[in-house]
Amino acid sequence: MVKSFITHVIGVALILSLLGTISKPAIAVSYDRVNLVNADFSHQDLRDASFDHANLRGSDFSFSDLRGVRFFSANLEGANFEGANLRASDFESARLTHANFKNAVLEGAFGTNAKFGETIIEGADFTDIILRPDVESILCERATGINPETGRATRDTLFCPD
Repeated sequence: MVKSFITHVIGVALILSLLGTISKPAIAVSYDRVNLVNADFSHQDLRDASFDHANLRGSDFSFSDLRGVRFFSANLEGANFEGANLRASDFESARLTHANFKNAVLEGAFGTNAKFGETIIEGADFTDIILRPDVESILCERATGINPETGRATRDTLFCPD
C-alpha cells in the first residue's frame, strides 16, 4: 500500500513537472564582459543579474526589475532606466553619463566612483544610496520631482541643501 502511494506521488510529480507547473528557482544571469550596445531589456525581471564590465551604451532598462543587479565598471552611457527598480544595485565604477533615471528607485544602491555626468534624475529616489559627496553635489544641481512609487522628493533623498 505504501509502495503504491509513493509510486502515485512520484507519477503525479513527474507529470506536473512535464507540464511546467512546478516552479523552478530563479537563476541569476551573467552578461559580464558582453557587448550589448542598444539592447532592449525593458519591462523585464533581471533581479540579481550581472553586467560587470559590459558595454551597454544606449541600452533600454526602462520599467525593469533590477534589484540587486551588478553593473560594476559597465559602460551605461545614454542607458534608459526610467521607472526601473534599482534597489540594492551596484554601479561601482560605472559610466552613467547621459543616462535616464527618471522616476527610478535606486534605494540602497552602491555608486561610488560612478560617473553620473548629465544624467536625467527627475523623480528618482536615491534613498540610502552610497555616493561620493562631490557626485551628490552635482546631482543636487539637477534634482527635481517626486518619485511616483515612493512619494519621496529627489532632492530630499540626496540630502540637497535648500
